[in-house]
Amino acid sequence: MSKSRVRYLHAVGGKRGHPAHVRTKKGEQVSNLLRLIGRRLIALPIMIFGVTILVFFLMSLSPIDQATAVLGENATPDQISAYREEHGLNDPIIIQYCNYMVGLFQGDLGTYGANYLSVGERVATALPVTLQLTFIGLIIAVVLAVILGVISAIYRDKWPDQIIRVISIIMVATPSFWLAVLLILLFSSNLHMLPASGPLPAFTDDPGGYIARMAMPAVALAFPVIGQMTRVIRTSMVEELDKDYVRTALGAGIPKAVVIGRNVLRNALITPVTVLGMRIGYLIGGAVVIEVIFNLPGMGMAILSGIQSNYVMLIQGVVLVVAITFIIINIIVDMLYILIDPRIRTV
Repeated sequence: MSKSRVRYLHAVGGKRGHPAHVRTKKGEQVSNLLRLIGRRLIALPIMIFGVTILVFFLMSLSPIDQATAVLGENATPDQISAYREEHGLNDPIIIQYCNYMVGLFQGDLGTYGANYLSVGERVATALPVTLQLTFIGLIIAVVLAVILGVISAIYRDKWPDQIIRVISIIMVATPSFWLAVLLILLFSSNLHMLPASGPLPAFTDDPGGYIARMAMPAVALAFPVIGQMTRVIRTSMVEELDKDYVRTALGAGIPKAVVIGRNVLRNALITPVTVLGMRIGYLIGGAVVIEVIFNLPGMGMAILSGIQSNYVMLIQGVVLVVAITFIIINIIVDMLYILIDPRIRTV
């Protein structure tokens, strides 16, 4: 084995010393990994508790009277008083919060409307649509950003890099809601290729109809994230390509594609994964807006109907679930970051 190839193996972790030492080091890393994951899991209920406090007390400042909103403007004072007494709206705010938390632990998000519709049932039907749209937009953003970012880094300062950098800037500067309107005008109004509204069929029942219905919302949602992630991946790839182990590997005769695929790309994705965790919050929030534009029956339409009808409990439940979903997803991304980056395990 040549000296250059030996140096490359040492650089990328091919030889790490005596087996006993390796086992000890791996044991320490596993212990640190479990400890870090344990911290995230312990922090999860604390953050959720903080979110419930924030959402509940902010919604309590709303000037909307729940009794009037549910019973209507024609309700008599006796009916309004009876409703407030039945639902504990006359209790102190702390007692109301405690009752609300008891309901949450029992899976009850409250009711809304004159027919006492369940907030939990509305969320159970709306949340999957929002998560599906977010997931599809995330997949589109990650796949295209990785492809564009890697190409841009490999052809650094050449014409492919220049073109991709200009495109990424345009993507970052393009608002999702504005792009959504353009997509509707082009593919729905003019070309009549994709539907801009209508029911969302189940993927198992009608895969083609499902993809056609979700295509424009997902692209509009992913577009700015593609630009942002492309720039981050390019920068991270360029920094990694300039490191000594890459030059050593190439000097040892190892094909460039092998070095990039096995080591450079994996190491370069550590920073983008962190950025992507923060972008997921944007995707969820953006999905709520995009759903309204494309009339998708997700959390965005649920919030809109709650605002239009002054259903405080519905708004409160939807906002709370979206916030908790965001927290849980970020915890998962943190764990993924720990698994990808071995250096974090030694902290």
